[in-house]
Amino acid sequence: MDAPVVDKRERILSAASELIVKNGLQCSMAEIAQVAGVATGTLYLYFASKEEMVRGVYQRLTAKVGASLIIEHGPEVPHETRVRRYIDDYIRLIWADPEQAILFEYLSNIPLLQPGELRQLFAPVTDFTAKVFTEAHAAGVLRDFDPNVMGAYVGGGIRNTLKWRRADGSSLTEPERRQIAEMCWSAIARQQPAATGSLA
Repeated sequence: MDAPVVDKRERILSAASELIVKNGLQCSMAEIAQVAGVATGTLYLYFASKEEMVRGVYQRLTAKVGASLIIEHGPEVPHETRVRRYIDDYIRLIWADPEQAILFEYLSNIPLLQPGELRQLFAPVTDFTAKVFTEAHAAGVLRDFDPNVMGAYVGGGIRNTLKWRRADGSSLTEPERRQIAEMCWSAIARQQPAATGSLA
C-alpha cells in the first residue's frame, strides 16, 4: 500500500486527477476537496482557480511521464537501442498505472488548455521524443518518414493497444509485451535491402 501523501498540494492534484478520470471536468471544487481530505477553502490557498488546478494536473502528469521516458544516452549507445528502449519504456508507463493511462488519454483527447500552453507544458516529453526519433532517422535507422509523426504513431499505437488489452481485465504477458514492442519497431525501422545473388 502506498504511504499517505502528506503534502496538501500533491493530495489535491491526486484527488483532481482521480475525479477527472471518473467524471471528466464536471467534478466540483467541493468534490475535489472532499477526496483530498481538505476544506474547500484550502484549495484556493494552492490554486487561484479551477483552471490553475487543471494546469497543475497537466504539470504533474508531464513530470511522471518524463520521469519514465526521458533517458539520456551516451554517444556509444546505438540509435536502434535508444528507440527500442523508448518503446519499451512507453509500454511500461502505460501498462503500470491504469488511472494514469486513462488520465493521459483523456487529457490528450479533450485538451483542457489552449494548444500553445499544452505544447509548452508537454515540451520536455515531446522534445525528447523528437530528439530520439530525429537522430535515429538521421542515422539511417528509421524509415524515411517524418520523425515526429513516427514518434506520435508509436505512442498512439501503444496507448490504444493497451487500452483495449486492459479492457478485458486480463494481464499483459511478457511475450505479448515483446510482441507489441516488435510491432512498433517493425513499423518504423528502415527495411534492409534483400540479399541478391544466385544460390548456386
